[in-house]
Amino acid sequence: MLQLFKKYKSVLRFILIFLGSYFIFSILYNGYLEFFQSQKYYPDFFTHLVAVQSEKIIESLGYSAKIIPHQEELSMKLFINDVFLARVVEGCNAISIIILFTSFVLSFFAKIKTTLLFILAGTVIIYVMNILRIAILAIGIYEYPRHSEFLHSIVFPLIIYGTVFLLWIIWVRIFSKISAL
Repeated sequence: MLQLFKKYKSVLRFILIFLGSYFIFSILYNGYLEFFQSQKYYPDFFTHLVAVQSEKIIESLGYSAKIIPHQEELSMKLFINDVFLARVVEGCNAISIIILFTSFVLSFFAKIKTTLLFILAGTVIIYVMNILRIAILAIGIYEYPRHSEFLHSIVFPLIIYGTVFLLWIIWVRIFSKISAL
């Protein structure tokens, strides 16, 4: 049995670090969500911020955009040219995806400075791509309403998960070069 642990030490290390960091970050995030339920920003700070920034991107592309708090659920309503198009909910703020990304990078921990800088850069890239994808989705639904299901089910996830996947590939390549030194 001991030989088995030694043989698969790197795999077990990856799994334990990934699951452990994912679990810890998820608990912290859930605590954050509970804290913000009764605070100034509705529904929570990051979801509110993402909605506001998405609104600004849409406006910069020449559309009239507006966000308002949803009266019946924890979300922000997004309008383009006074047409209600989407709800920006907690799941739209990309924090869960950033937690997943960070847990993966930590599982292939390299030098501390390199790892932390990559996590920071990746987080910024994911956050920006998330805002852009919300803007693209909203404009796409506005311009092509009959394709809203395709845009939301295929294009929307492809943008964010494709970005995360590319960042993971880059990280594994960086990590493998650092590990070879």
